[in-house]
Amino acid sequence: MKIILLKTVAVLAVVWLGACAAIYHVMCQPPDSFARVMARIPGPAAFLALPFETLWKQARAGALHKGDPAPDFSLAKLDKSGSIQLASFSAQRRPVALIFGSYT
Repeated sequence: MKIILLKTVAVLAVVWLGACAAIYHVMCQPPDSFARVMARIPGPAAFLALPFETLWKQARAGALHKGDPAPDFSLAKLDKSGSIQLASFSAQRRPVALIFGSYT
C-alpha cells in the first residue's frame, strides 16, 4: 500500500512539473500564442494548480538592467494618422517619458 502511494505521488509530481514546464514555455511565446493556449485551459485551473504568477514573472522578466537603452517600439498616433517610433526620439536626443497607468 505504501509503495502504491509513493508511486502515485511520484507520478503526480512528474505530471505537475511537466505542466509547469509547458505553461512556462507557452508564457515565453508572443502574446497571441500565449492567449490561444490559455483560452483552451478550462476555468481557473492554471491559476489554482500551478505557480502561475511565479512562472509569469520569470518568463517575462526580460534582460534589461538599469541604464540600458529602452528597446525600440512603435505606437499609433492618437489621431490614427500614422505611428511614432521610439528610435526617432533617441536619434534626435529628445527625452521620452513613458507613463503606464490609468487616470480614470
